[in-house]
Amino acid sequence: MANLIETYACAPSTERGRGILISGDSKSNSILYCNGRSVFIRYLDRPLEVAVYGEHSYPVTVARYSPNGEWIASADVSGIIRIWGTHNDFVLKNEFKVLSGRIDDLQWSPDGLRIVASGDGKGKSFVRAFMWDSGSTVGDFDGHSKRVLSCHFKPTRPFRIATCGEDFLVNFYEGPPFKFKLSHRKHSNFVNCIRFSPDGSKIISVSSDKKGIIYDAKTGETIGELSSEDGHTGSIYAVNWSADSKHVLTVSADKTAKIWEIFEDGSGKVKKTLECPGSGGVEDMLVGCLWQNDHLITVSLCGTIHLFSASDPDKPPLSWSGHMKNVTTLTVLKSNQKMILSSSFDGSILRWIQGIGYSGKLKMKDCSQIKCLAAVEEEIVTSGYNNKVWRVPLQEDEFGVGENIDVGSQPKDLSHAINVPGLALVSTDCGVVLLKGVQVISNINLGFTVTASVISPDGSEVIVGGQDGKLHIYSVSGDSLTEEATLEKHRGAISVIRYSPDVSMFASADLNREAVVWDRVSKEVKLNNMLFHTARINCLAWSPNSTMVATGSLDTCVIIYEIGKPPSSRITIKNAHPGGVYGLVFTDDCSVVSSGEDGCIRVWRIEQQ
Repeated sequence: MANLIETYACAPSTERGRGILISGDSKSNSILYCNGRSVFIRYLDRPLEVAVYGEHSYPVTVARYSPNGEWIASADVSGIIRIWGTHNDFVLKNEFKVLSGRIDDLQWSPDGLRIVASGDGKGKSFVRAFMWDSGSTVGDFDGHSKRVLSCHFKPTRPFRIATCGEDFLVNFYEGPPFKFKLSHRKHSNFVNCIRFSPDGSKIISVSSDKKGIIYDAKTGETIGELSSEDGHTGSIYAVNWSADSKHVLTVSADKTAKIWEIFEDGSGKVKKTLECPGSGGVEDMLVGCLWQNDHLITVSLCGTIHLFSASDPDKPPLSWSGHMKNVTTLTVLKSNQKMILSSSFDGSILRWIQGIGYSGKLKMKDCSQIKCLAAVEEEIVTSGYNNKVWRVPLQEDEFGVGENIDVGSQPKDLSHAINVPGLALVSTDCGVVLLKGVQVISNINLGFTVTASVISPDGSEVIVGGQDGKLHIYSVSGDSLTEEATLEKHRGAISVIRYSPDVSMFASADLNREAVVWDRVSKEVKLNNMLFHTARINCLAWSPNSTMVATGSLDTCVIIYEIGKPPSSRITIKNAHPGGVYGLVFTDDCSVVSSGEDGCIRVWRIEQQ
């Protein structure tokens, strides 16, 4: 069997020009954020422990804990809210269709009996409050004419609800049943976030006009605003109160977070400006924040989460990051098997260390999309969708100056001869290209459609898989290839071929869900009937001792076969990655790392039966 020992979670999904709302639970010291159709629960003191809820049918926008921490309400772009338990496999309590469009924010009432949600809808229905158990509406919310970006429940009685949105308005409602009380138009741009203070005395709204306005929570009247001296120079996307109701944390497009002291008269002045580490580019704009216990949490546009200490804000922050999109390739460094490199098709390469987790983002000068990635000693080789193959030296924490070569058409597959420095094989639609460094040795048209290829570690042999399911084996001499054999066993286009580390075998897999292990010398089938996936096989990996081979498929499963045993004694990891498995690599003889469509990377420990 295989046990999950570590998860490297994906980053929260963000959108330029919009804030994102992350939330948390101070009792369990966890935070919630969304990416794709999943809600992620991260524990601030245990970064490698991640729980994922993936039952939504549409992309999720916001999730919140109930006041007692037992339930979570999560909302998606179709206007549906699901309420589910934090224990017992996330049992579903209720599902309600709340709005006709996207939900941008939701809040629980302090007694945990009602939920208010706001967002986009048809007609005038941009806000709705309902009972959490029955779904019955409690009140009318008139007064908005455009999408409502944020809403909040007053945490003390008498209950109030405040809302704000794209019509520049801040509205107050009293109840229950809730009805319109008054409206303010003090902002001159989108009002992005509104929050009551925990003691229920004040309320603050922040906007893209760079202002923050403070109101009296009981009457709804304006009492002050955040000082413009040393204030934000860009749109303010989110705001959060400290537990003592005396400070707020704001984040802005100017790439800074600020801690403000809020006085009794409703004015606020900057107490501390927090600078998040980064390159200073657009991706460092801050779009979300949370003040929880002693943690000040900020989220940047590229999804990086920075954790500052509230008691010592000068201390450098702890940074978490991850991929935002499908993780397509995984590789380990030969010199350090515990260091994992992963790449996503948006061009980001991240480094992970087993047992520690996120260890930094590697920036390439030419940040085009990445399709294939291979690491050899202190160098990585990548290919993308722009016909170029890059060789980039890997120095300590960053890439050196890379060299590239145009191979004439889009690379399909990339592999390098581990024992021959600089020798690599790139397959294109109708042939293969042999590279030495960034020089083309030969560009050979093979006369059939190529779908996968691999070069042996010593550079003497090449195996090419075709659309017709045949494996063509060539010997390499200088710059020419000589066909030695053609193997027929597969019934679908070949998707991946890999040599075993001891080079005595090779394994191949196809789009018709079958994998085959071959003996390299005799060219005989060594292990067949590996037909246990229900969809195409995307990736394949060998264990370092050449006794196990793992396959990952679009059917979300990873299957591990032992070479000396029949395929029926396989180990299957079901639902390893919702949406499909796209990357696999072994870090040692009993640890396999997988990545997939959900943007996460998982480390599994294999225990022999």
